[in-house]
Amino acid sequence: MGLQARAWAPVDIAGLAVFRLMFGAVMLVDLIRYWIAGWIDGHFVDPAFLFKYHWLEWVQPLPRVGMYVAVAVMMVASVGVALGAAYRLAAVVLLVGHAYLYALAATHYLNHAYLLGLIALLMVCVPAADGLSIDAWRRPKARRGWVPMWTRWVLLAQLLIVYTFGGIAKLNADWLAGVPVAGWLQGAAKRVPEWMGTWLDTEVAVGLMVQGGLWFDLLVAPALLWRRTRVLAVMASLAFHLTNAYLFDIGVFPWFMLLATTLFFDPSWPRRLPWIGRTLDGWLGPVPVQAPVPAGHRKTKALLLGWLVFQLAMPLRHHLYPGNVAWTEQGHYYAWRMKLRSKSGSARFVLRAPSTGQSWVVDPADELTPWQTRKMVAKPDLVLQYAHHLAARWEREQGVAVEVRAQVNVSLNGRQRRPLVDPEVNLAAVEASLWPAPWIAEAPIEPVRRRRRRRTRQP
Repeated sequence: MGLQARAWAPVDIAGLAVFRLMFGAVMLVDLIRYWIAGWIDGHFVDPAFLFKYHWLEWVQPLPRVGMYVAVAVMMVASVGVALGAAYRLAAVVLLVGHAYLYALAATHYLNHAYLLGLIALLMVCVPAADGLSIDAWRRPKARRGWVPMWTRWVLLAQLLIVYTFGGIAKLNADWLAGVPVAGWLQGAAKRVPEWMGTWLDTEVAVGLMVQGGLWFDLLVAPALLWRRTRVLAVMASLAFHLTNAYLFDIGVFPWFMLLATTLFFDPSWPRRLPWIGRTLDGWLGPVPVQAPVPAGHRKTKALLLGWLVFQLAMPLRHHLYPGNVAWTEQGHYYAWRMKLRSKSGSARFVLRAPSTGQSWVVDPADELTPWQTRKMVAKPDLVLQYAHHLAARWEREQGVAVEVRAQVNVSLNGRQRRPLVDPEVNLAAVEASLWPAPWIAEAPIEPVRRRRRRRTRQP
C-alpha cells in the first residue's frame, strides 16, 4: 500500500478518542487556573495598556463581565470536547476563545499556549468524537471504531516538530555552558526541601539538566515511535516532565505533554486496559480489518501538506534575520525556542516635542504592570510598540507631536547590560514590520561566564 493510500487506511479510534477526552480536561484545568488565580483581571482587564501582536492590534478586550463570560463559555466548550457533546461546535468555540485570549496580550506569549492553540485547531479537523462520546451514543449510526490514519499522523507530526526543534534550539553556546539553567535551578532551590536545594546548586545538577534536556528533546519522539524503545522513552518522559512540573512554574505544559505521549502508543491501547477495556468496546465500536480507501481528498492532502510545511518553516525563519535571535527576538515566536535565555534590564523613554523644544522622561513602570515592564524590556518589538503608544498618547493628551527615544539596557544570560535598541533613533517614526530591524542594537558577543554560587550552611 502506497503512502497516500495508507494515509486514509483505517486505524482504531480508541487512542484518538481518549486523547480528545484528556485534551478537553487539560484545557478546562488551564481555564480554571486562570479564573482562580485572578489572571482574567490581571492579564486583560486591569492593565491600562495591552501589548499586541503585529497585525492583531485590532483585537480588544471585552468589558470585565464579558471577559469572565467568555472564559466561562470556553470552560463549557472544553467539557463538550472532553465528553464529545456537540463536539464540532464545542471544538470551534474552544479554538476561537483560545485564539482570542492569546491575541489580547503579546506579553503573555508562551510556547505551550501556542501549542495548545495548534492542537485545538487540529482537533476541530479530526473526527475525534465518532467514538467514546455523547454524540456517538446519541447517534449510534454515526458511531464507528476507526478513523483515517492521517488523523493520527498529523498530531504525531506536530509533537515531533515541537520536540525536535526544541532540541535543535538548545545547540547553542549559552545552553551548553549551563546558562541560564544554573539560574533557574538556583531559583527552584528556594522552593524545595533543603537537601534537594543543595544538590540543585551543584555542577552535576546543572550538567544533568543541560544534557538531559538537550538529548531528551532530540531523541524522545523517535524513541516513542519505535516499539523496542517505547517503554524506555515513556519512563524518560515521566522523569523529564514530572521534574519540570515540580521545579518550574510552567502551568499545564508538562502534564499535557505527558498525556500527549499516549498518541505514540498503538492506537488500540485503551481497549487493552484491564477492567474497562471491554466497556470501551461498546462505546467505540469495532475496528474493520480492511476498509475501502477513498480516492480523492485532494483538498485534505493539500491542507495537510501546507500545514506541515508551515510548521517546519516557522522555526527556521530566524536565519533570515541578522544577529542573535535571543537578543533581537526576530524569529523567536512560534519557533519552539523554549527556556533558552534570561533577560533583565531597565528602560526609560525620552520624549521631545520639536515644535516647542520641550522634553519629558517617561518611566514605563508608571503605566505598565511589573510583568509587562519585564517582558517589554526583553523584546525590541514591544519597546517599539510602547514608543508608538507614548507618541499617540502625548499627541492626544498634550496636543503636540513628539519624538520618542528609548534608553533600554539589558543583560542577556548574565552578561553586562548594554543598549537593546539604538538610543538615538526616533522610534515614533519607525514602522513595525517583519523585515530586519536596523534600529535594534548589536547583540553582545562576549562569551557568557556563569558565576558559581556557593551555598552556605546554616549553623
